Amino acid sequence: MIHCAVPEPLFTNRRSRLLLFFILSIFVFLARPTPSFPALTKPNAASPQQDASVAFKKGHYEQVIRQLETFPPDQAPPAELLKLGVQSYLKIGRPETAFKTYLKFVAPDRPDDIHLLRDVASALMTSPVRAPEEHVRIAAYTALKDASDPQMLPVIEDGLFDSSALVRALAAEGLGRTIAASKSSKPSSAVTSLKRAMQDPALGVRIAAVNALGDTNDTSLVETFRRIARTEEGALPVFALAALVKLDHMEAFDEILSTATLPDPNARMAALGVLGRLKRPAGFSLLSQSVYDPDPAVRAFAAGALGEFGTPDCAAPLTHAIGDDDPRVRSIAAAGLGRLQLSHTKPLLWTAAKDPVALVRAGAVEGLLRLGDAEAVLVARELSQHPDPSIRSAVAQAIGQSRYKGGVPLLDLLRQDLQPQPRLTAARALGKMERRTATPVLKTLLQDSDPAVRVTAAGSLTQVLRQSK
Repeated sequence: MIHCAVPEPLFTNRRSRLLLFFILSIFVFLARPTPSFPALTKPNAASPQQDASVAFKKGHYEQVIRQLETFPPDQAPPAELLKLGVQSYLKIGRPETAFKTYLKFVAPDRPDDIHLLRDVASALMTSPVRAPEEHVRIAAYTALKDASDPQMLPVIEDGLFDSSALVRALAAEGLGRTIAASKSSKPSSAVTSLKRAMQDPALGVRIAAVNALGDTNDTSLVETFRRIARTEEGALPVFALAALVKLDHMEAFDEILSTATLPDPNARMAALGVLGRLKRPAGFSLLSQSVYDPDPAVRAFAAGALGEFGTPDCAAPLTHAIGDDDPRVRSIAAAGLGRLQLSHTKPLLWTAAKDPVALVRAGAVEGLLRLGDAEAVLVARELSQHPDPSIRSAVAQAIGQSRYKGGVPLLDLLRQDLQPQPRLTAARALGKMERRTATPVLKTLLQDSDPAVRVTAAGSLTQVLRQSK
């Protein structure tokens, strides 16, 4: 019998089984995923926007900017990085670059970031307050005055130390408006600054300060106003008397009426101006008579005051004034008639819209637009092509004063004017318009070649962005 050798089964003995276990363990080890060994792996790198966010929170704004400016040119930076870049440029005082970056952050087909754009506009408005050119500083403080933003009070106060008397006067007027717009208690530092401005060597600054303080209802100033009314000469005492009237010292009102009949035309104009603003019924009769004054400048003041007075009774004297020999009187009277909101005055205003003098036609445009007459835009468009840039500016002003929304396309046309004055006036007028229509035009004006136009557009943009959605 032949015995065949049967091979022993593999891995049956103890040593073989240990060898098998070792080999299997190696395979299991190699098959395990890498994340199971966190201590031996490199952590994920942070994204550029995460690095920028950390740097921004630490106040390392230059680091954020460096990261943005060294971003690969063939790639579009992430939106979050662009936004941090805009904020960083603002922090280090580079609003112009912040705006350019903002335009990359918000594509033309995307809605604006209202809060961020307003921060940019505010910075562009305040950055030129110490520009060497006086006309740029004048534009900046006009914008600050119109914006009346309580957060800007320190900047406005600083304007009272400017070398230009006109800038100081604008700063004083701006302080008054901003104090009035402040919802909290009256800022004591601003009131103190205005009291100091009453000693300014320039008459216009003192008048602006007295006017502003008269609106604060500060009874501690009564004796100061009385002293000015007794001892000063010219127009200043009239404004001090007006401040007393606002504080319910009605004996001062009779003195204003008396001043309106003095031989000095400047005193008469000042008196008529405050009578229009005070809107006391007892002043209406004198305002009506003043459209017959022998001095055309006084008649113009009377027409403007009647428009500000604003009662239907003002229609009769303004109807007389719209036929005045002096074109300036006719123009102001036409605009004033529109302020009364009386539809039956339209035929008279359309007659003025055909006046041979372009300035009168511009006043009629304002009056008609105030009454919502869309056909007046045709007259405005014709005047926007007038060879005299002051007339083109008057058209922009008429649209702004009327707040007629349908006039925005024409303001968009005027912002392309070859002369800076019509562009500047258009920029200021846009600040009185509705946000959705005005914002795109103002963003374009922020890139204007003239710094005064840019700062005016920035001021208007802060105003329209304050509006609710």
